[in-house]
Amino acid sequence: MAGLLSRRFAGVFALIALLALFGVTPDVRAQAIDGLAAIDGSRDAVVDVLAQQPLPPPPPAAPDVLPSKAFEGGIVGDLQVTGPSIPIPLNQRVLDYVSLFQGRLHEFMEDGMRRGSKYLPMIQGVLRAEGLPLDLAYVPLVESAFNPNALSRARAKGVWQFMKGTALENGLKSDWYIDERSDPEKATKAAANYLKTLADFFDGDWHLALASYNSGPGRVQQAIRRGGRSDFWQLSAKPRLLPRETRDYVPMILAAIVIARNPAQYGFAFEKEDLRPFETVSLPRPVDLHHIATWTGTTVDEIQALNPELRRKTTPIGDTQYSLKVPPGTSLEISRRMDESPDAEFVSMTWYTVKSGDTIAGIAKKLRVTRADLSEANSLNLSSRLAAGQKLIVPPEATASARAAEQRSASKAPARKKKTVSSTRSTASKSTVKKKPSAD
Repeated sequence: MAGLLSRRFAGVFALIALLALFGVTPDVRAQAIDGLAAIDGSRDAVVDVLAQQPLPPPPPAAPDVLPSKAFEGGIVGDLQVTGPSIPIPLNQRVLDYVSLFQGRLHEFMEDGMRRGSKYLPMIQGVLRAEGLPLDLAYVPLVESAFNPNALSRARAKGVWQFMKGTALENGLKSDWYIDERSDPEKATKAAANYLKTLADFFDGDWHLALASYNSGPGRVQQAIRRGGRSDFWQLSAKPRLLPRETRDYVPMILAAIVIARNPAQYGFAFEKEDLRPFETVSLPRPVDLHHIATWTGTTVDEIQALNPELRRKTTPIGDTQYSLKVPPGTSLEISRRMDESPDAEFVSMTWYTVKSGDTIAGIAKKLRVTRADLSEANSLNLSSRLAAGQKLIVPPEATASARAAEQRSASKAPARKKKTVSSTRSTASKSTVKKKPSAD
C-alpha cells in the first residue's frame, strides 16, 4: 500500500487517519475526504486507496470542545448578536458539525477561512448586489475551501464547484483555452444567479435551496413528492428520500456559517490574506503568457495566478477583446508593445491545412492529439464537417506530443544487421532522420 501513496497525499491521509482514530461517522468522514481532496486535486486517489483500507473499531467518543450546554448557549448568543440571514436550527446534526470543525477538522477549517479571507469582500459584494444572504459567502468553505482550482471526482470545478452544464446555464464559458469556473469573481456571479433561482423555486426556503445546490432541484423536488412534506429536516430524516451527501450537506454548511461568522469565538486564529492587486488590459489578439511575463517583469506563474481561468499558456486564439489581469502599473506597457508591432504574431501557432477526405478523428490521430482538444482549439464540434483547404490550429501540446512519440518510436526501432561501414552509416542516417507530419 505504501507504494500507492505519494508525498502529495501525505497531509490528506494524516487527517483521514485522525478521523478514523477518533471514530468519526462514515458520513462525516466522507464529507471531510471530499473537501480535503478537492483542495489537493487528488480526490480519486484518496477514495480509491481508502476503499482498500477498513476502518479500525472506534474508541469511546471524544468530549465536545465545550460542555454541551455551554457550547449550545454560546452559539445561540452569537446568532442573536449577529442576526442570521439564513435560519440556523441548533439541532444535534448542526451542533455535531460545529464540534467536529472546532476539534478534529480545526486545521482544515482554519486553512479554508484564511484562504477565503481574500475573496470574502468580493463575494459578499456580489451577494449584496443581488439581495442575497451574505451567509452564502461561506458555502465555498465546505465546497472547495476557497480553492479556485479544486476539482472533484464528478469534475465539479472552482471555488463554487460548478459542473460544466450548470456553469454554462449560468453564463460561464468553458473551452480549450479558458474555464471560467476557476475565476472566483465570474463563478461567484454565476453562483449568485443560480442560488437566487433555487431560492425562488423553493419559495425562499434556503435549506431546500442549499440541498438543491448539492444534488439538483429535480432530486429535491422528487423527494418532496415522495415524502409528502417540504421541510428539509423531515426529508433528511428518511435516508431513502435524499442522498447521504445531501442530507449532510445542509447541516455542514450551517455549521460552517456559525463558525465563519465569528472564528475567534470558536478557537480559530489566522492572518487574513490580501487579494493580489491587479489591473486589466484588453488584448486585441492572442498573446503568449511568456511575452506578458517579460513585458511586466514577472513570471508566467504570476500571470496564471492572476488569471486562473486560463487553461493554456496563451490567451484565447480568436478573441480580439480578451481582458487579462496583470500586475498594477503594467497595462500601459503591454498596450504599447502591442501597438508598436501591429502585424506581429505574439503566439507561436502551427496550422494544419485540411485535405480532401480529412476528418477530425483522422487529423487528431495523425497529429497525436485528442479529438476533443483539436475540435475545442478550433471551436468545432466532434461531428463538424471539414472543407478542403480549411486551416486548423494544431494545439501546442500536440506538436510536443508528436515529437516525443516520434522519438520513442525511433528509440524502439529494431537494430539492423551491420554489413559494411558505409552501409551502416547509410542505414543510421535514414533511421534517425524522420520526416515530421505535414503541417501544410
